[in-house]
Amino acid sequence: MFGSYHNSSQTSGKKKEREWLGVSFRPENFIPGLVIGFIFGLLLDLSKPSKNPPRRKNSLMGRHQQHCLSSNDTDEELKMVLVVRQDLKMGPGKIASQCAHAATSTYAELMQSQRSLLRQWEQCGQPKIVVTCKNQQEMNKLKDAAESIGIPTYVVADAGRTQVAAGSKTVLAIGPGRKAAVDSVTGKLRLL
Repeated sequence: MFGSYHNSSQTSGKKKEREWLGVSFRPENFIPGLVIGFIFGLLLDLSKPSKNPPRRKNSLMGRHQQHCLSSNDTDEELKMVLVVRQDLKMGPGKIASQCAHAATSTYAELMQSQRSLLRQWEQCGQPKIVVTCKNQQEMNKLKDAAESIGIPTYVVADAGRTQVAAGSKTVLAIGPGRKAAVDSVTGKLRLL
């Protein structure tokens, strides 16, 4: 009798254990645990310092850029200078927007005519400097001086929706061009 009671109790316990296992190992219970474990493992792996950082195909410090940055011949470096008119009294957001217009519009124009110049500038990290000029007359002189020595230029004419009158010439992009040549035109201007 004792043996049959024990056997019955043991069978009942095993049956309950199988029921519990059947409920807990369902796919809908297992998958969230697997995902959480994967994320936790990934976070642990990312928190460890890497011995060998991964190489990226489009690395910002590519072989050509390293050459450009370490070059002792500064005349080989390329840069762009963005000249902002002070007399328009634009706010910082407006200035940033107008400088972005100047840089992207210059890039778009040069994509049509001087792709090799753009590629060289990209290899140098696309350096851009922002300086100021007093007024439209000074901006015109700078534009003429840059063009006379073969440096590309672009002038942003504002649409007039916010702070300045429509058609106002807000920013002059000079370059990209050889650093020495660009500096010969803009080297005496104050940084913004």
